[in-house]
Amino acid sequence: MRRALSLLLVAALGLTACSDDPAGKDEYTVGVANFLLSGPYFSGMDAAIAAQAKTKGNVKIVSTDAGGDAAKLAANVEDLLSKNVDAIIISGGPLESAPAALNAIKAAGKPVVLVDRKFATGEYTSWIGPDNEAIGKQDGEFLAGRVKGKVAIIKGGPADNSIGLARTNGLKSVLGTKADITLVEAPDFGNWGSDGGLTVMEGLLAKHPDLVAVFCENDAMCLGAQRAIAAAGKAGQIVLAGVDGQAEALKAILDGTNYVVTGLNSPKVIGSLALDRTVEVLGGAKVEKDTVVPSPQITKDNASQYL
Repeated sequence: MRRALSLLLVAALGLTACSDDPAGKDEYTVGVANFLLSGPYFSGMDAAIAAQAKTKGNVKIVSTDAGGDAAKLAANVEDLLSKNVDAIIISGGPLESAPAALNAIKAAGKPVVLVDRKFATGEYTSWIGPDNEAIGKQDGEFLAGRVKGKVAIIKGGPADNSIGLARTNGLKSVLGTKADITLVEAPDFGNWGSDGGLTVMEGLLAKHPDLVAVFCENDAMCLGAQRAIAAAGKAGQIVLAGVDGQAEALKAILDGTNYVVTGLNSPKVIGSLALDRTVEVLGGAKVEKDTVVPSPQITKDNASQYL
């Protein structure tokens, strides 16, 4: 799977090497509209796009941060268009749709590439991201072969967040069929952060001291949950499963802690591929509408390869 991921990235780089500047333009300017940069995943995506642009030699990046405000995202897109960018990449984070932003880009006749988040509505040129349900399913399969008993689920929120729902539904499709496993969903959201994961985990431990495992919709929340579990003296009882392949989670897995599995959802890979895809589009290439990036399972056996 790692080889497949590497080949995908190499293939993308090879394609763009032939189409960086077919139209003879000296330089492309690509706007990056970030819904929020407050988390390591999203800031990592923005950094990967910028880093890949530097390898082209003729691509300038203009990056913005809406701070989690949909109206601000739309305003940032309008500002980027006023600067006459050649294309826009949108990192929508937990945003479900951005009609004002997509409509403005369409009206301007510019291509738009979505990363990680595929909006529920609106037109876009291309999307690059993970199969979130598959990641949740493979976490579930790993836990099913390892534990019996009560497994908690910590969600990022809000309730209609399609990325989180896909991950949890993938997990449930496996563990929900096991007679020896009982699923418990935390009543509160962890808001995709370590502190949120810690707080939610403390509440779960108070109500369910007999937990044997915890699944979190991202690694950041699981890292917080791990702190709460350790503080409660239950690190030997409860294992954790996350999503994203965040460096701190990989280290915890590699070190043999109770963090046992995650699924790679690399902002570095997705961001790099998105910049390549954008340059292909600007060069006039016909591109794939939707590209699913492989999300290999990471355990102690292979964590060093990804760390």
